[in-house]
Amino acid sequence: MPKYHRLFSFLVCVGLSSVGLPVFGQALLPYSPKLDPEKIEQQGLELAEDAIQLVRFQQPEAALSRAKLSTQLAPGHFQTWFILGTLYLQQEEVDQGIEALNRALTLEPKEPGIFFTLGSAYFQKGEYQTAISEIQKGLKLKPDTPAALFDLGNSYYKLDKHSQAISSYEKAISLDKEFWPALNNIGLIKYEQGKMAEALKYWQSALTIDKEQAEPKLAIAVATYAQGQTQEGLKLAESALLLDSRYADLKFLEENLWGQRLLQDTQALLNTPQMQQLIVRLQVDSTSQSP
Repeated sequence: MPKYHRLFSFLVCVGLSSVGLPVFGQALLPYSPKLDPEKIEQQGLELAEDAIQLVRFQQPEAALSRAKLSTQLAPGHFQTWFILGTLYLQQEEVDQGIEALNRALTLEPKEPGIFFTLGSAYFQKGEYQTAISEIQKGLKLKPDTPAALFDLGNSYYKLDKHSQAISSYEKAISLDKEFWPALNNIGLIKYEQGKMAEALKYWQSALTIDKEQAEPKLAIAVATYAQGQTQEGLKLAESALLLDSRYADLKFLEENLWGQRLLQDTQALLNTPQMQQLIVRLQVDSTSQSP
């Protein structure tokens, strides 16, 4: 932004110093300096980079403002529209995000990341078949993309196409052995299918990769509790919620693709006096820490 401010000051100074008062009937012809289109475009790309940095510093509104301006200064670069579309999605302004992403696609129709992000956008809208179509277009251009395969699996899962979902998750894992979310979600499917032992196997594998992940730990706790090992289940659940208290919210769990069978068993665990006391304590701690 500093270059823009200097240019604005220059225009003001020129207008005040060189333009006299017009006589009656005289056309006012203010001085217009020549602008370098390449420099303007470069500034637009720099603003797009600034937007990315602001997201990293958790300043989404400032990032979105920079991204909007970047598309005005560099409208012919797909990157500016791509970044703007992604930021709209983060702000849950999905339709505007899709519009910006489609602008990016007209400029660069062979960029797989645009298709992947469009898939994410349609997933947010609940249009899972369209999400699958967009992600598959991206995978044709860049097939070895674990995150995209994971999103594809999630879209299949929402359509109850469990075998296709598991296949997509397994492809993601084959490309990245440390990709625990795919293992976790195979466990979610297995649990809904009544295959508790298999579900536990996948969740334990996910936890082996990252022992600080609350989701597979809570899932193991729920399955353990449902099998009658109540004290062990409660102990594991407490450990999971201390890592991330959001997992005490059934709505949050549903958004993370927990199925009805698992949600019912989770509710039974969370309704115990011990867990209710913990949840209240975590809520109090969260309130006291908020600004």
